Amino acid sequence: MRIDQWVPALHRGDAIGDSARLMRDAFRSWGHAADVWALELDADLAADGRRFADWQPGGPEDVVILHFALPSPLTPAFLEHRGRRVLLHHNITPPEYFRGWDDELERICRVGREELGALAAHCDLGLADSEFNRLELEALGVARTGVLPICLDFARYRERPSPVLRRLLEDGRTNLLFVGRLAPNKRPEDLIRLASYWKRFVSQDVRLLLVGKLPRRRAYFDALQALAYEEGLQPDECTFLGHVPHDELLACYAAARVFVSMSEHEGFGVPLVESMLMRVPVLAYSATAVPHTLGGAGVQFREKRLAEVAETAHLLATDETLRAAVLAGQDRRLTAFDPERALASLRAQLETL
Repeated sequence: MRIDQWVPALHRGDAIGDSARLMRDAFRSWGHAADVWALELDADLAADGRRFADWQPGGPEDVVILHFALPSPLTPAFLEHRGRRVLLHHNITPPEYFRGWDDELERICRVGREELGALAAHCDLGLADSEFNRLELEALGVARTGVLPICLDFARYRERPSPVLRRLLEDGRTNLLFVGRLAPNKRPEDLIRLASYWKRFVSQDVRLLLVGKLPRRRAYFDALQALAYEEGLQPDECTFLGHVPHDELLACYAAARVFVSMSEHEGFGVPLVESMLMRVPVLAYSATAVPHTLGGAGVQFREKRLAEVAETAHLLATDETLRAAVLAGQDRRLTAFDPERALASLRAQLETL
């Protein structure tokens, strides 16, 4: 059987693209012809992916898996495909989060959610990387659904962190870490207020590390920097690192005492799993996919009572007994995301076709 995966873009370090390549390798090991096709392809990945412009349809038994995360020309091509069709839903941020900050991104998200509705009636199988996303597919009327977590290469998280950045970050400060796009739905402003509370009422030696792609528009980033200044945080106390290479990402995890998330909309939450892999205690607002990804692991809260969240983060950073208990729970939960387990589930799902 031929199994083709379609992704909008194949970039190194992108979770969806990395997962698609692991899936492709598994398909090939099972004896199938398999490739990852992308509208955009990094030059250094040219030998590891193929350009969608060169894709040619196969027979009716062949399978196409569309990784859906934003609107693209892949949507009409998927609707026209006459083979078997699998929709893998990675979720789209509700457009209202970008209102007033990025009109174009608001439009893209709105169109994307419309396209998702159109795709729902034209797939043989709907997979989602979280139960939260699967329920969304079910609500849209997809008859056959299942959960397939994003496949992470666990070995990559055992590589050596950047020694230079790690040494800079391990300077005696308590590092509070968040990894994710700097976007309104992630609520980095709440993290800034948390760091400010910590500095004023807990300890002066705190650093908030915000790691992830910066906004396309300057307005939101400028507003966050202004808020950090107004809250009394110096640049070395609220650090916007942007997108970083993998070894520097590992250094951030290695130096972090607590991973804190105030995000209000997550489709899966790859950094939650990364934190478990890197043995960093997780403190997260329990919304959308977060409780599904964490299960009972980490520490979750349903109300953003700043003082209580800050004091809990401080306990996670300083109480070794509590840290050990939380990390043990995260270790147990991590088995749910073992790549071999995820790929075995994928194989079973495909066999139902």
